[in-house]
Amino acid sequence: MAAGMSLRFSSSESGGSGTRRVVASRFAGLDPSRFILPALVILLAAMGFGVFLVPEIVSIAFVFPLLVVAGLLLEPRRLYVALAACAVVVGVWAPNSGISVSRLLGALVSIAAVMWLSLLVARSRAQVGTRGLSGDRMFAELRDRIVTVGQVPDLPAGWAATSCILSAHGDRFSGDFVVAHLHPCGRRLEVALVDVSGKGTRAGTRSLLLSGALGALLGAVPAADFLRVANDYLLRQRWEEGFATAVHIDLDLGTGEYSVANAGHPAPARYTGGRARWTVLDGARGPLLGVVPGSTFPRQSGRLDRGDALLVYSDGVVEARDRDLTDGIDRMLGVATMSVLREGDVARDVCEAARSGEDDDRAALAVRRV
Repeated sequence: MAAGMSLRFSSSESGGSGTRRVVASRFAGLDPSRFILPALVILLAAMGFGVFLVPEIVSIAFVFPLLVVAGLLLEPRRLYVALAACAVVVGVWAPNSGISVSRLLGALVSIAAVMWLSLLVARSRAQVGTRGLSGDRMFAELRDRIVTVGQVPDLPAGWAATSCILSAHGDRFSGDFVVAHLHPCGRRLEVALVDVSGKGTRAGTRSLLLSGALGALLGAVPAADFLRVANDYLLRQRWEEGFATAVHIDLDLGTGEYSVANAGHPAPARYTGGRARWTVLDGARGPLLGVVPGSTFPRQSGRLDRGDALLVYSDGVVEARDRDLTDGIDRMLGVATMSVLREGDVARDVCEAARSGEDDDRAALAVRRV
């Protein structure tokens, strides 16, 4: 009997949970946005009545937050309905507002401007495929992922590395980015600094896509083939502004031996601790990425001894309007020398000292054997 009671209780419990799952699945299929438009129309109608019945409490200005919410949450097709309802309310209110003609015209122009802006916002979010603030959060997350990929991992004792990326005009998206990979053995570091055509937000979307692709390639393909494979990838994208420059470093953290390949990028610099001077490594240079099919990228090799360093940077660090490029490089290397001597952050120091200021994206990465 006990067993039978237990069995019936278990069956009833499973049936209840099954009913709950069916109900939950039915509610899960509902689109919450379907209820936003009726709610906004009802609020607009209530506001319209309130303006007539209790104008000392309800103001026509309450239409502004409703229009902002409509622009953020409604797709354009449904937004037109909300805008029409708003126009009806305002059209009925205007002749009976009891305010001066100048104030009435000012209110009508303000309402029309906010209606137009809400429509622009809705169209923009419809292109992205998001509603509300989810699109902003999505782009913020992607931006943070770029920053995470560009962070140089902790290096073994005897090595130090810093990186810095500053975007044009303070934008949070940059056409310059860094990808780094420390091999599982902990003795080999690969780093690539890339400058996508354009700057700031305009180059941000291409930078997002390319950083993910090159971050996956780094360490997955032989170092000698990295730029060649990256070039093939950009050619397949067929972007109108599809080119990029890049420099790739393959560094053995055990011996200090390195090799550098350059794809149309400003030449890296090597610091020799014994002489306290920088040398520009302009011996190995290939074409821009995404321009010439089947390109090859020669590599230049060397060795870092204790106190030596490598510095890679984007053109925004050394280029400036009405300034000679050689002068910009000399100035950067002077800043880098002072930074090394005082044990500073070389990458950040050269980026912040760039003469281009906020007119261009700036990026730098420095690796030093200490």
